[in-house]
Amino acid sequence: MSYVTHTDADRAAMLSAIGADSIEDLFAAIPPELRTVGLDLPPGLPESETVSRVSALAERNRIWGSRSFLGAGSYNHYVPAAVRALVGRSEFATSYTPYQAEVSQGTLQHIFEFQTTISELTGLPVANASMYDAASALAEGAFLAARHTSRERILVSAGIHPEGREVVRTYASGPGLPVSELPLEPSSGRTEVPDAEHLQDTAAVLVQQPNFFGVIEDLGPLADAAHAAGALLVVSQNLVTAGLLAPPGQAGADVAVGDVQPFGTPSNFGGPSAGFVACEAAYLHELPGRLVGETVDADGRRCFTLTMQAREQHIRRAKATSNICSNQALVALAATIHLSLLGPRGLYELGSTCIQRAHYLQQRLVVLPGVSPAYDAPFFNEFAIRLPMDAGAFAKELRARGVDPGVPLGRFDSTWSDVLLVAVTEMNAPADLDAYVGAAADFLAPGRDPHGR
Repeated sequence: MSYVTHTDADRAAMLSAIGADSIEDLFAAIPPELRTVGLDLPPGLPESETVSRVSALAERNRIWGSRSFLGAGSYNHYVPAAVRALVGRSEFATSYTPYQAEVSQGTLQHIFEFQTTISELTGLPVANASMYDAASALAEGAFLAARHTSRERILVSAGIHPEGREVVRTYASGPGLPVSELPLEPSSGRTEVPDAEHLQDTAAVLVQQPNFFGVIEDLGPLADAAHAAGALLVVSQNLVTAGLLAPPGQAGADVAVGDVQPFGTPSNFGGPSAGFVACEAAYLHELPGRLVGETVDADGRRCFTLTMQAREQHIRRAKATSNICSNQALVALAATIHLSLLGPRGLYELGSTCIQRAHYLQQRLVVLPGVSPAYDAPFFNEFAIRLPMDAGAFAKELRARGVDPGVPLGRFDSTWSDVLLVAVTEMNAPADLDAYVGAAADFLAPGRDPHGR
């Protein structure tokens, strides 16, 4: 094994390539008051004192728990203890890439089970062994459509997560694929169905279900319009909806992508995660990443192996289907275990709890002074509200009152400065919902400065 070392010139060149002047520039997005420069530990401390001091530093991180209503792509769901116990076993935690099937049957089988689970939840017959996250999976889904249709144009719904749209544009900038945006209907928040002119020479129409604002999209008309123009419909799916909403494949999607983070993996300050791609059988050879297949060995026993693509594809980048040649096997395993523990009934009950509590909270909030729903279409467990003030100032005030009320959307677009995105899961008990409403009602009471001063 060889190791690569970087000189100061190498580091300077890399920083220059990404538009940064120094290493410190990479951390500029973190507010100074949240940074810790060094641990300030005196030399020679006993281990017990070192642990005590480092633990005190860690306790400065504020964990909101059940009174956090953050979402926007990373969600706080309960992870059963069995998930951590099983994925922590050494045969899973230390396994390496399963190129040699004869010594990797355990790893190959749990990847196969993951693929089967994703196929069932998306309503599509083929799924891959996982990807990095939902955003990279979305871009790969768009590229799959471009390869299959021999077209270049990509239409991206404005209802897709802003960071997901940016990843698609970044991917597309390499080969120079044009990316256009589909607007949302002003009142409903649903993606406008494009006409034939807008779909001309289009390879893929990308939408999110539910969309970034929590709105449930009507996928049927979008699928019909895309197919009539010879394009594919790619849907980024929140799997928590699988117990209640029709799967994308049943609604006409050709490709479904998404993230398994809600199952088996806490938010963890943003990671790790695992994406997925599922598709119709006709696009099997365009599927990025790994694919595990079931077969029989020389003695007729059931077994598993990597299939449909040679390892050489992953090192011949210019000719490869995708430059992603890895998968997030351990995170995917955690999701598979979690979903197996839930089963169909548990998945239905989880979705029902989330949607009922989200609607209860939204109905209580939109009757407060100056608060209104951003859109009027049905939503799942996440919703956007407009406030009579800057959403960031509102969030800061409610955090001081013990509630993290959601994600202020002004960080993504200045025209959304008064919009707050609120996510509700089974982890938010009824008492937490009432505490949210109480804190918001107190702050927005008549007579208070609407700008939060």
